[in-house]
Amino acid sequence: MSHKIDANAMRLMLSKDWKSKWFALGQQYTDQLREDLAVVKLVEDSLSHAGLDDVLIRRSERKVEVDAVVAKPGVAIGRGGQGIEQLEKKVKRIFKSVPDVQFKVVEVKKPDLSASIIAGEIAGGLQRRMPPKLLALSYIQKAIQAGAKGVRIWVSGRINGAQQARVIKHSQGPVPLHTLRADIDFCARDANTVNLGKFGIKVWVYKSEDNK
Repeated sequence: MSHKIDANAMRLMLSKDWKSKWFALGQQYTDQLREDLAVVKLVEDSLSHAGLDDVLIRRSERKVEVDAVVAKPGVAIGRGGQGIEQLEKKVKRIFKSVPDVQFKVVEVKKPDLSASIIAGEIAGGLQRRMPPKLLALSYIQKAIQAGAKGVRIWVSGRINGAQQARVIKHSQGPVPLHTLRADIDFCARDANTVNLGKFGIKVWVYKSEDNK
């Protein structure tokens, strides 16, 4: 049996940080975890079209800060700020027990180096019936041009309409998964298509060896 480990989880406190920062015990921990999961799901569904990279949550005793890191902040905010205002109201309903809830949109510095954004773009392309090989090679090239040292993309499913599912693997440059000091961004995502069922996408982006 194979052993699969999340490349991000292995590097927590080395080159990665926690996405939710707070402390709680007992039932309070359960309630706050449930709220965090609901907010992340809400933001992912609402801002996927804006190139969502991450959702960061910070809690104190009477305050919650939620940052949506996106590639296209203008698309996320919407015309006249209406889109972000509606999303902020929904977030505040989830954190109804907290008096001060702040929600803001943050622009990602290099979207072509984000595994989450790359996986999301590939998922959208598969849903538009684009060839998975062309998508993978295109985003690998963009990431390398943006400064990545290595990129690996796997796409699994009924490739090109085949009856039996398989996995296509494309990579360029090194991706040292066993080197903990290596700054590797990882994302796994599903894409539901109309005629070909579900596809799985995995993306690894190797940025550097230093965790500075």
